[in-house]
Amino acid sequence: MKQQLTGVRFEWAVRERFGPRFGLSQGAIAAAVLFWIVLVVLLLHRHYSMYPSYASFDQGIFNQVFWNGSHGRPFQSSLSSTLSTPVVHDGELPSVSYHRLGQHFTPALLLWLPLYALLPHPATLLVLQITLLTVAGLLLYRLARERVGVAIATLITVSFYAANAVIGPSLANFHDLCQVPLFVFTLFLALEQRRWWVFWLAAAVILAIREDAGVILFSIGGYLIASRRFPLLGLSVCTVSLGYMLTLTNVIMPMFSEDISRRFMIEQFAPYVDGDEATTLDVIRGLLTRPGQLISDLVTPADRTVKYLLAQWLPLAFVPAISPSAWALNAFPLIKLFVRDDSTALAINLRYALTIVPGVFYGTILWWSEHPNGIKSPWRKRFWVICIGLSLLFTITSNPNRALSFVVPDSFTPQVYIPLGRQWSHVNTIRGLLDQIPENASVSATTHIVPHLSSRREIIRFPALRLRNNDDEAIAVDYAVVDLWQLQQYGVAFEDDANRLRRMVPRVAQLIDQNRYGLIDFEDGVALLQRRVSHQPAAILEWQRFRKTVGG
Repeated sequence: MKQQLTGVRFEWAVRERFGPRFGLSQGAIAAAVLFWIVLVVLLLHRHYSMYPSYASFDQGIFNQVFWNGSHGRPFQSSLSSTLSTPVVHDGELPSVSYHRLGQHFTPALLLWLPLYALLPHPATLLVLQITLLTVAGLLLYRLARERVGVAIATLITVSFYAANAVIGPSLANFHDLCQVPLFVFTLFLALEQRRWWVFWLAAAVILAIREDAGVILFSIGGYLIASRRFPLLGLSVCTVSLGYMLTLTNVIMPMFSEDISRRFMIEQFAPYVDGDEATTLDVIRGLLTRPGQLISDLVTPADRTVKYLLAQWLPLAFVPAISPSAWALNAFPLIKLFVRDDSTALAINLRYALTIVPGVFYGTILWWSEHPNGIKSPWRKRFWVICIGLSLLFTITSNPNRALSFVVPDSFTPQVYIPLGRQWSHVNTIRGLLDQIPENASVSATTHIVPHLSSRREIIRFPALRLRNNDDEAIAVDYAVVDLWQLQQYGVAFEDDANRLRRMVPRVAQLIDQNRYGLIDFEDGVALLQRRVSHQPAAILEWQRFRKTVGG
């Protein structure tokens, strides 16, 4: 009871202190505080509990990028190198000197480098992500108040914090697109207030977020033209954003690597290009000259497309579906997602969903500004609140990025559920093994362990064991840590995990049998191997027992 009273006092103190000062309603403040606390707790728990997730490897990439940046090597990453064209297509070894700017041009990340330098840890990025999105929600309230009353502005803000498209990506790894809502809402607010220097500053930062963030800006320019609000400004925005994207992807990024032409354009837009290489100009040409393919991709698969749009609209009581402004603001980002030859493009729990959020919410604000009396209808307000509740319910049951695996099974048929106590027991075992790895040692690790070892120069993902060091020499890593237990648990229901287990068990056996690496510890299905040392008899015995349970 005492703790509950303390929490209530804290919440009211925040409301009373910051609400009036920044023009925020008590409801907006309460939703922001609750969002920040709950999501920080869930995200940090997922990180430290090491529940395996799609997001784990990317968390390692971003942490290594920031770690290298804080040591004077901006945007270099051996982990990112493992996904590069020379490695994936040409069979070359990953390099510690690889510049990630060839894959994704993200100079806006430098804004947060001083913070990371003060607190150099993967968890710093996770807290930063939730903070940026929390502040974006409060800025959304201020934006809404430019057009609508307190009641509608508060409900719009609460809808933001309850949206699956916000919560899901927030509970993934840190990613560059978490900056999109904050800076796009800043741009919209500057537009409403006619503060043009802020508008163009926000536009510049949006372009710096990622090479394809210009698509968002281009669509905003198109809206300004189509709505006749600021046609000359819209034309300028379209010209700047398109010119920037074309120059960046065809001139600047190829200076770092060939990933944009040999990998991303081919992987994501294969139906619109020919050959093994393509530029963004080739993709645009393909979109314009293959209208049949374009129309087909825009409407199929119909079930996934409709489900995705409904998830974006639900927390706002489907108002964006009838808002012409929302459609115009998101026209080109939606086309980009619908035509991508990528199963993750329409995943509401992944980072791409955030690119649609600003247009959806600003379009809703514009619709309500034209229908201000609609909220006076009791049934409409009740329906909106129900939609917010359903959005939260569907988000929770989807177990976004396995952040709720301690309460929601990862699979129901067959059931895959690892209790919290059992998972933490396994984590303690892993941490005991990681403590044996020196800070500066080169290492290879399974995906969900990568983030916890990524504050170092030389790290790759198992089963890879070789990379190029600072002197461009090919070396074998000093250590390998392989978690086979997690794959064993999840392989019952997930084919990808089962396949990885079938590949990794023989790989570990090969390293041991050939004495290339010494098995120095093996506990709870986790192997720790060190190069050029002898096997530990107790570890070998445990390995043999485990191998009998999985075969291979």
